[in-house]
Amino acid sequence: MTERSWSGDVSAHEAVGPGTEVGFLPMSERRLTVLSGPSGVGKSTVVAELRRAHPEVWLSVSVTTRRPRPGEVHGVHYFFVDNEEFDRLIESGELLEWAEFAGNRYGTPREPVLKKLAEGVPTLLEIDLEGARQVRRSMPEALLVFLAPPSWEELEKRLRGRGTEPEEVIARRLEAGRNEMAAEHEFDLSLVNTNVQDVCRRLIALMTDPQGVTTTTNREV
Repeated sequence: MTERSWSGDVSAHEAVGPGTEVGFLPMSERRLTVLSGPSGVGKSTVVAELRRAHPEVWLSVSVTTRRPRPGEVHGVHYFFVDNEEFDRLIESGELLEWAEFAGNRYGTPREPVLKKLAEGVPTLLEIDLEGARQVRRSMPEALLVFLAPPSWEELEKRLRGRGTEPEEVIARRLEAGRNEMAAEHEFDLSLVNTNVQDVCRRLIALMTDPQGVTTTTNREV
């Protein structure tokens, strides 16, 4: 069984370069930002660019029962655990949300998220639709952002272009993508991923300006 270490490993995402102004929000304005969208829409690319340009943003590291892919590091990309440990995390209430996809389970450790929010640190979760729904139920004040593809054809092209998964897995992801696209209206805001830098600029503005979000769903291209 793989042991998790929230307090030790999460620090890998907290480094701030020299001269960088830390974007901490006043305690009264802290909030959790959730980024979700269909598989293949480019969430990981957006998050990587956001972390590069704004290292003051803290990205939660998910725990998963999936086996590591080449180049993935435990505690940096994911906390990799077995099914027994994942069951324990669920039963002990240590996960803010969790979901299952393609035979693997994914979840967000609760403790480090609450710690960063208490410190007023801009905090981001990159999770799937079911996880976003769970966060909405447990933390209704969170900002839910839906990352949408320019078109369905572009999404399918991106999924097939990965070349890392068999056809049956791609088919499941496409089916899930249709369901996820249908749930776009559940989110506070939708950003169409036509340009990664533009999406990142809008995201950081939303995370640091609580007045910049309306209470009804808006789609931004």
